[in-house]
Amino acid sequence: MKIHKQFNISTTPYNVDLLSGLLWQLDIEGINEDDNSLVIFSKEESGVTKHKVELLLNKVKNENLIENFTVIESSIEEINWNEEWEKKIEVIEVSDKIVIKPTFREYHPKENQLVITIDPKMSFGTGEHETTKLVLQLLDNHIKNSKTVLDVGSGTGVLGIAASLLGATYILCIDNDEWCIENGIENIELNNVQSKVEVRLATIDKVKNEPFDLILANINKHILIDIAKSILLLSKQNGILILSGLLYTDREDILEHYSNIGFNLIDEKRLGEWIALVFVNRN
Repeated sequence: MKIHKQFNISTTPYNVDLLSGLLWQLDIEGINEDDNSLVIFSKEESGVTKHKVELLLNKVKNENLIENFTVIESSIEEINWNEEWEKKIEVIEVSDKIVIKPTFREYHPKENQLVITIDPKMSFGTGEHETTKLVLQLLDNHIKNSKTVLDVGSGTGVLGIAASLLGATYILCIDNDEWCIENGIENIELNNVQSKVEVRLATIDKVKNEPFDLILANINKHILIDIAKSILLLSKQNGILILSGLLYTDREDILEHYSNIGFNLIDEKRLGEWIALVFVNRN
């Protein structure tokens, strides 16, 4: 029987959306949320340690988003993580137009609603987190005549699937996690958009396609700053860029960095502590 690490995390105040969004940055297998704390699970060989968890929590503490925290590490025998996760996945009405549902939930759509079927298998992007909702809402507002779309850090493939249903003709979804690639391919097939959406195991610097009309990146501030020049190279003149995975406290750093390389902010949206920013490439 395999042994996995378990980290019980409590914070004051307890903001489950803030915490889960941050903790998915680690190489974890799943998160269980309770009323007053949450638990993350990782493989023993993943490299996730109590120290790494505390580093992330200290980051939000230093930004005055939490006052204090505790982390308790333990070991447990392997269980069916997918089954545990499925218990918590519900139908998500992202907007009046976009709905996300798993295969194991029934939903009767209203007129003109787009229903995206997503079975997450632990990949980030079920529609529950604020950043996914923000990007989907802004994508609906800004996709317009964009025919080619790049989704960087595609996870479940939900953003690429949404782009195809909203009218894009070619979408490239890239991720550097094999688990996400497998999950993304399955979800694209579930939604019958294989002819328009390609999933590729790659980092952005390995993408050699012609520039895209629209680029999506729902990751985190540090990676978005690191890959900014690669994004610029793959963005058409007057192309649209939607960034998220960002706390409101990240806004000025991202705005300054992307403005310096030729992107102009044209729209933004906030839910709780999270934001998404829309830029146009003026180069």
